[in-house]
Amino acid sequence: MTKVMESIKSRAARLGKHIVLPEGEDARVVAAAAAAVKEGIAKVTLLGDPEQIKADNPGVDLAGVTIINPKTSEKHAEYANILYELRKAKGMTQEDAEKLAYDNTYFGVLMLKAGDADGLVSGACHSTANTLRPGLQIIKTAPGVPLVSSYFLMIAPESGNQYCEDGCYIYADCGLEQNPDPDKLAYIAVASAKSAVSIAELQPRIAMLSHSTKGSAKHADVDKVLAALAKAHEIAPELNIDGELQLDAAIVPSVAKSKAPGSPVAGHANVLIFPDLDAGNIAYKLTERLGGFMAVGPLCQGFAKPINDLSRGCKAEDIVVAIAITALQTQIQW
Repeated sequence: MTKVMESIKSRAARLGKHIVLPEGEDARVVAAAAAAVKEGIAKVTLLGDPEQIKADNPGVDLAGVTIINPKTSEKHAEYANILYELRKAKGMTQEDAEKLAYDNTYFGVLMLKAGDADGLVSGACHSTANTLRPGLQIIKTAPGVPLVSSYFLMIAPESGNQYCEDGCYIYADCGLEQNPDPDKLAYIAVASAKSAVSIAELQPRIAMLSHSTKGSAKHADVDKVLAALAKAHEIAPELNIDGELQLDAAIVPSVAKSKAPGSPVAGHANVLIFPDLDAGNIAYKLTERLGGFMAVGPLCQGFAKPINDLSRGCKAEDIVVAIAITALQTQIQW
C-alpha cells in the first residue's frame, strides 16, 4: 500500500464516520463494505435485502456491517415526507415521493439529508445520473458553490514516478463537466485545490492545461483557459495557480525552464485542470493504463454533504478507498 493510501485510510478511521452504500446487489460493493468495516475505516450501511445479500455473498464476513432494506424500513414514511417537502414546489406528489423513497439511491441520499449517515458512495453498477440526480435534488450544492464537479485522485505506483513529486495528482474535471465555460473552469480549479489539501494533503500547485504554453498558440480554446485563470485568481487569490500550460511544461522541470521560465507552478504541478471532459477523461485513462497509476474516482466535489459516483469498472479496493475519501470529505469547508 502506498503512503498516500495509508494516510487516507488512517485519517478516515480516526473520524468514525458513517457511509451508506446503496448498491447491495453488487458483489464488489459488498466485499468493500466488509473490508472497510474490518479495517476500521468507517461505519458502513449496505442497502438491499439482507437475506439476499448474504445468500449471494456466502464467503463475505459481514459482521459489523449494517444492512437496511428500503422496502421494509421503518424510516420510509419519514424519508418520503422529507422528499415531498423538498420537491413539492417542483410538482412532486406525495405518491411520487413515497415511490422514490423505496429506491436504494434515493433512500441513501435521504439518510444523508436526515442526518442518519455522513456520506454516500454509489455508481458501481448504476449510471452517474442515477447517483447525482437525487444528490442534486435533495442535498444540493454547498453554499457559495455554483456547481458539482469531479476529480480523480491519481496515485503513483509504489515504484514511484519521476514526474510525480508528491506520490499523487489531482485530475479535474474528468467525469462530469463536458465543456465548462471560463467561470465553471475556475470554480473547478478552486474546488480541486480544496480537495487536494483535504484528501491528499497536498500543497496545491495548480496548472490550467492547454495545447498552448504562455502564448505559444492563438485560439479561442486558449482564450478560455486564460479567462478561467483570471477568474480563479479573482475568487481565490491565495492559490498557487498558473496557465496556460501544456502538460509537459506543467510537470517536467526541464521543459518548464524552457517554455515557462519564472512560473510558480510549471514543472512541479500536482493539480491538473483540463480544459474539457474529453481531455481529462483521456488523460486519466492513459495515466492509469500506461503509467500504472491507481485512478480513484470520479470523486465529486461541491455537494453540501459528500456523495461520490464510482466508475462502473471499479474494483472492490477502489470502493474501499472511495469510502475513506468520502469520510474525509465531511471535513471540507466549502
